[in-house]
Amino acid sequence: MARRSDHSLEELKALVLDAAEALVVEAGFSALNLRQIAMDIGYTVGSVYMVFVNRADLVMHINARTLDAIAANLQAVQASGPPSIEALAKAYLHYVSKNFNRWCMIFDYQSLTDTQIPDWYQAKKHVLFSAFEAYLAMRTPEVPEAYRKQAAWALGCSVHGVCLLTLKDPIDQADLEAAEATVNVLLGHFMQSWPSTAHG
Repeated sequence: MARRSDHSLEELKALVLDAAEALVVEAGFSALNLRQIAMDIGYTVGSVYMVFVNRADLVMHINARTLDAIAANLQAVQASGPPSIEALAKAYLHYVSKNFNRWCMIFDYQSLTDTQIPDWYQAKKHVLFSAFEAYLAMRTPEVPEAYRKQAAWALGCSVHGVCLLTLKDPIDQADLEAAEATVNVLLGHFMQSWPSTAHG
């Protein structure tokens, strides 16, 4: 059993998050058990509560990591060269397909708690589809920023909706291909009308 002095609070927090993520990746949200996490890292459950207020707080931090990972994945596509909107959407789809349980927990958990969403977490959600907004800004800088942000959020949510309604665990290649085809139809119609539909 590890002693409290073995790790700083920040190190302990990282250990708990890593162990919790591993459980979620392996078996989904239902497998997230504080006692199991404590056993996996060699600490007591009380030590887990030293770095997280409660289970909801832990879940919020796991989800924040996932949001950061998705945003980073999209920004990597953006940084690799002039991106296409299709490449950004495909990056989102493929992140979901490879990290399905983590991704699902962001949305499944919200229906299970009355916990107030903190501002720092809301900010991460708003950054999620910033790569879509950057693409629209590059393509049509004359469109007002507020409208571009709204359009990017709508577009990202639409891609997300395709994932939600098409993909399931375990990920089936046919389902992934169907999701990609559906997203391509969505993007085709969106870009045909953009920016003629834009106003502000």
